[in-house]
Amino acid sequence: MSTVKKTKSTAKKPAVKKPAAAPAASVATKAAAGAQNHDGAEGSGVRRRDFIHVAAVSFAGVGAAAVAMPLVSQMSASADVLALASIEVDVAAIQPGQSIKTSWRKQPVFIRNLTPAEIEEANKVDVGSLRDPQTLAERTKPGKENWLITLGVCTHLGCVPLGAAAGEVKGEYGGYFCPCHGSHYDTAARIRKGPAPLNLAVPEFAFISDTVVKIG
Repeated sequence: MSTVKKTKSTAKKPAVKKPAAAPAASVATKAAAGAQNHDGAEGSGVRRRDFIHVAAVSFAGVGAAAVAMPLVSQMSASADVLALASIEVDVAAIQPGQSIKTSWRKQPVFIRNLTPAEIEEANKVDVGSLRDPQTLAERTKPGKENWLITLGVCTHLGCVPLGAAAGEVKGEYGGYFCPCHGSHYDTAARIRKGPAPLNLAVPEFAFISDTVVKIG
């Protein structure tokens, strides 16, 4: 009998290939692309935030302007206020030695038609001796020295002096007398006695005709 020998197969299994590593340049390109996309997204976010900020500031400016316009309008002088900026008074009925009271800018005003004797008395006073030195001519208009126009407000504490109405006390110097603290003014409404520091104020005025005076 013949003998059959068994032999082991020596055939090798096929090798499994590993995937090749990606080139370094390709990896760098992908990384750069990712970074660019990230930067683009971030830049877009910044631009959106800038737009929102600019829009908010713009709307705030419009809102401020909308609020400011009514305020400016309210601060503008109304027609009534402008009308009170000056007044015209007809003095034709005021006789020599008489005075009247009127109102200008919510303040009393005295208009007095001085007599020749009152004018003479005012001009005799030594101006250098006065607390608030002023001549009668400095307080009246040329050619209209008999018309004395002053605010009816005592320069001490703002009381209204007496002397403009008939029968009122005119003080020791024949002009005006403040009953609050005893200030005496002469016929030119200059302070002569008492605590008042200054003469009665003379407002801006001008005669626009022989008998009509514009105050203010």
